[in-house]
Amino acid sequence: MRVTIASRRSDLARIQAYQVGDALRAAHPQIDLNYSFHESLGDKNLNDPLWKMPEKGVFTQDFREGLLRGEFDLVVHSWKDLAIENDPETEIVATLPRADARDLLLARNDRWAEVERTGVMTVLTSSPRRAHNLDSFLRDALPAKISAIKFENVRGNVPTRLRKLLELDVDGLIVAKAALDRLLEARQDEFVATQKELRDALSQCRWMVLPVRENPSAPAQGALAVEISGKRDDMRELIAPLNCAGTYGAVIHERDILRSHGGGCHQKIGASVLRRPYGEITFLRGVTDNGQVLDSRVLTPSKSRPPRVSKEEMWPLESTDVDWFEREKIVSEPGAVATGSVESIASNDPVATAPGSDPPALWIAKADALPDDWRIEADQIVWASGVQTWNRLARRGVWVNGCAESLGEQESPLIDTLAGSAVNWLKLTHESGYTDDDIPSVATYRLIPKDESFDLSGKKYFFWKSGSSFKYAVSKNPWLRQMTHFCGPGNTLRILESDGVEPHVFLDHAQWLNEMCQNRER
Repeated sequence: MRVTIASRRSDLARIQAYQVGDALRAAHPQIDLNYSFHESLGDKNLNDPLWKMPEKGVFTQDFREGLLRGEFDLVVHSWKDLAIENDPETEIVATLPRADARDLLLARNDRWAEVERTGVMTVLTSSPRRAHNLDSFLRDALPAKISAIKFENVRGNVPTRLRKLLELDVDGLIVAKAALDRLLEARQDEFVATQKELRDALSQCRWMVLPVRENPSAPAQGALAVEISGKRDDMRELIAPLNCAGTYGAVIHERDILRSHGGGCHQKIGASVLRRPYGEITFLRGVTDNGQVLDSRVLTPSKSRPPRVSKEEMWPLESTDVDWFEREKIVSEPGAVATGSVESIASNDPVATAPGSDPPALWIAKADALPDDWRIEADQIVWASGVQTWNRLARRGVWVNGCAESLGEQESPLIDTLAGSAVNWLKLTHESGYTDDDIPSVATYRLIPKDESFDLSGKKYFFWKSGSSFKYAVSKNPWLRQMTHFCGPGNTLRILESDGVEPHVFLDHAQWLNEMCQNRER
């Protein structure tokens, strides 16, 4: 059977078409594939910002007409380019597993000193969503005293935008990480020159993977849409094995959210849906056309939760109620060796490595875990456990490359492609911190219990912010294991489960109080 796949003509669009073609050939080895690449209205008009262009079909309408005329059998789109209203004559029948939906900030190395001096940063982006959501975040996340972020419009494909970053009088650029990853990972020889250009540009920049907690993606960002004519039952059956149900469901949810607020690329709204074993997390942030401010994180759990209870049975009601430990620094001796295959860690030169090798990437569980006298190399990758840790490190002058969104270290950074090779990680944590075989670790401080007694009698419902607090409390009160427990989705969850406890997961302590306490309104 011969199948013609259509897409836009850009490098990225062709790569995406090839990905769908490869998946089709894997499902149907005897298939004969043909590709048809075309420009769209959005490709021809590179002057107007996207939000000023026609709302419907700027990148897609020409292809739909070709489908209906039978010029090709299916079209591969970046799903975020599709109009929010469904076309009655065509159908999206599949998507592949989603690429990383987060945005990426690239900042020129040669201009960073000037940004630090002036406190002003000029950033290229064509997205009102990015400009709105990132203005406040970047002021806290950048390791400089930023007084103003100036966002300027940019159009063109990813290589063009990177060229503009390096040629214009600007400091930074925001792009979709999925687009850059796909370009760098393409196996076809026709993209080698583009990949070399991208690598050269990246070598001149620092980068940050921007958290969806603060900057939810454009709905459907990173997902591919495979579109056919609604009359082509044969194509629907052929393509069905390609569909990733999890990605498809998340994208539909995100698009429904945008539709409920009017839809369109002019909207200053980001919506990201993450599906995890413990439930579905929906991040929503931005402002609607009528001025409504949106800012929420909602976890729909995979298992039912207990009914609301009285606050007299709940603990802790305040985060300070579990302040049981002092933190004591651990001073590394010169030549001390961290756990695993990590180079020597010395107190006066903690990032020392073997000659010619790169310093390890640091996964920092808590800002206090980075000793004050440690030196971070300019090209050293730093990953934080969450946004709060990120901001505290930034105030200390540390360039943070990204974070785990307070969802735990099982959230893969997905940065090997950006880094150019597999990343060698070193986790900084406390002496009794959670460790596994995936990430070597070094303890930089220890927890010392305070000489204070605590009374948990009468309490039945417990939220644990750390596994250390849980283990300490159980050591004093073994009966706690029989109570009902709650925690966040990170390492605390793993620690409780390893102790035979099956906790209910909330995103944080405040949400637990809000949803579980009888005395609070939903």
